[in-house]
Amino acid sequence: MNKLFKETLANFFSLDQPEARRVLHGRGLLFSGLEQLSVDWYPPVLCVAAYKELEDESGLEEFARSIDRQQQIKSLVLQKRYEENSPAQDLIGNELHKTIVREGELFFEVRPGMQQNAGLFLDMRLLRAWLQANSVDRNVLNLFAYTCSLSVAALTGGANFVTNVDMRKSSIIWGNENHKLNEQDSRCIKAIPHNVFRSWGRIKQYGRYDTVLIDPPTRQHGSFDVARNYPAVLKKLPQLCQPKATVIATVNSPFLDVDFLPSRFSKFVPGAVLIEEMPVAEEFLEKYPERALKIYRFEMP
Repeated sequence: MNKLFKETLANFFSLDQPEARRVLHGRGLLFSGLEQLSVDWYPPVLCVAAYKELEDESGLEEFARSIDRQQQIKSLVLQKRYEENSPAQDLIGNELHKTIVREGELFFEVRPGMQQNAGLFLDMRLLRAWLQANSVDRNVLNLFAYTCSLSVAALTGGANFVTNVDMRKSSIIWGNENHKLNEQDSRCIKAIPHNVFRSWGRIKQYGRYDTVLIDPPTRQHGSFDVARNYPAVLKKLPQLCQPKATVIATVNSPFLDVDFLPSRFSKFVPGAVLIEEMPVAEEFLEKYPERALKIYRFEMP
């Protein structure tokens, strides 16, 4: 087993780790020999995602037990992302876990290994912290809300109202569970489980918005392609936003450079000002950051 892999995980588990974190970001190409691995910690589940077959898969269980000196790992899941449907195998524990994790004062239900995504994007941790600090009295629109973690953060930070839009009803239901976990008032939450392009009328009913979050999938078959469809979303912003509204927009594609979103805003949202490129969680360091997740904060005219 790779020495760097062993050292990274051993160092991480030498301390109490009560919060969800990425442990190893091999896909960032900064860990030699580990480019096809990522390791996430969803206490008490350790999830290893392999993008090609591991040479020493059989040694993972023994290694995990050897470094778990504080008895934190109750389940070890190996997800084979190189196989169709990304099947997962329990190496420690009897079944794939659904568990509740903590991130600061926030709580989320995650499902490691049950599908490609566990339900919480760990690279957005700092954005959730920013929303907690910058959402007082805001009316927030969360487009492509997935499991609504950004909305949970905004309400915790004092937002008056959030509107969650996602075409997958199952994601909206999951998101509602996350709101309940954080004891948030359902009267402050509206859910629109439909394709965003067929929902503008309903979305406008709950606006105008002080904060708009746009965090789309790179490509969702039959629904959204980030390169092709982003402009259609941006064109709607003047009808949705309060003057000086904050718009936080992301793009996560290695094929779209750092100028993709700023140039689209300049063209389709005249007068919007780029305030900053926001940081991604430091655990997700990349050799080529221009190919990684990019988060921008704009201010509307």
